[in-house]
Amino acid sequence: MIKKAWCARTLLAMWVALFASEALAAEKSDTVEKNLAGEETFPQCIQRLQGEAREKGLPDNLVAALGTVKPLKKTITYDRNQPEFVQTFAGYYDNRVNSYRIQKGRSLLAKHREFLAELTREYGIPGQYLVSFWGMESNFGRHIGKIAILDTLATLSCDTRRSQFFTSELFSALELMDRYKFSVSDMQGSWAGAIGQTQFLPSVYLKFGVDGDNDQRVDLWGSEKDALRSAAFFLQQLGWKPGLRWGREVQLPEDFPYEVSGTQNPQPLQAWQELGVTQNDGSPLPDADVEAALLVPVGADGPKFLVYDNFDIIMKWNRSQFYALSVGVLADRINGAGRLQQSFPDVSALTSDQIVQIQTALTSEGFEPGKIDGQPGPQTTSAIRDYQKSKNQQADGFADQELFDDLVKPSE
Repeated sequence: MIKKAWCARTLLAMWVALFASEALAAEKSDTVEKNLAGEETFPQCIQRLQGEAREKGLPDNLVAALGTVKPLKKTITYDRNQPEFVQTFAGYYDNRVNSYRIQKGRSLLAKHREFLAELTREYGIPGQYLVSFWGMESNFGRHIGKIAILDTLATLSCDTRRSQFFTSELFSALELMDRYKFSVSDMQGSWAGAIGQTQFLPSVYLKFGVDGDNDQRVDLWGSEKDALRSAAFFLQQLGWKPGLRWGREVQLPEDFPYEVSGTQNPQPLQAWQELGVTQNDGSPLPDADVEAALLVPVGADGPKFLVYDNFDIIMKWNRSQFYALSVGVLADRINGAGRLQQSFPDVSALTSDQIVQIQTALTSEGFEPGKIDGQPGPQTTSAIRDYQKSKNQQADGFADQELFDDLVKPSE
């Protein structure tokens, strides 16, 4: 009876999630049409934005330039896109921390060694981190985007989903044009408005862009030194702690209690040592008075990491843990470190729908995975750990096919 009741609750919750997902997709489709051709048409929206631009005191030529923008349907498509499969850390990492970026990063570290040393003295950011961010953001300036920034930001400004945010970025883009005399054709970048070799949003560009080559202009598209100095200043202002690493790969003993992992469970390095955690070569952890959290991004069979306060600073640049781990490891590799000691396990990616089912089943079991959104974020990972611990399983919090089969499709 208990199993039947559980199955009934789970099935009901899954149907609710399914119908909610379909309704949300239909609502999004309707919203796109209404936003760009409904209560306020795109030309009406632009006319309103031109009025706001005048009120802000922007020059007439930029107000006129705003009147020439075109809606980009592909921008709305990108904004709404939900990939079918949830990317694994192994796939994310292999695509970004690759041999080209490591070798090119080492070459650029040598090319700019004196300049990067100057930035380290001034801002406290070691050069390998700046080069790593550069590689992660634009592949060292090779991929900076070719979408017309005013068009894409105007499109997002006239879409009610995040209109206020992107309207602010649109006006920041116009201010950039006014400050540095950029032309409309100069203003190219990603569909979401990120620009230059550091892929800053216009508001970040305005606030943290710094002239690195002393030409009295901040050009994040064309000047490597401007890009590097701006990145250093940005990280300093985000709170980077000089002299502290981002983190490190570590080894764990076989009987390790994985339920203590996660960014919500930081402990002093001494406490991790007492739990048997070592550096990736088996040597003791440093004798330092710092706290660290343990991340296990691909489960107990994959690489594990202790991350320090500067890892949190990297995540202020980009909120993805995969991104922050890749920035840190790429920086180490650029600085001469070897490859990860622990290889990635051979696991298949789950679909977003499977993650929704896992989240729904966790909710039915009394665990709290957070928003049922098909993304295995920190709260879902924590709920998985709690579930695994309740079943006397290895509580690494990893969502894989084995967990799906155990949680969503219990044996009869």
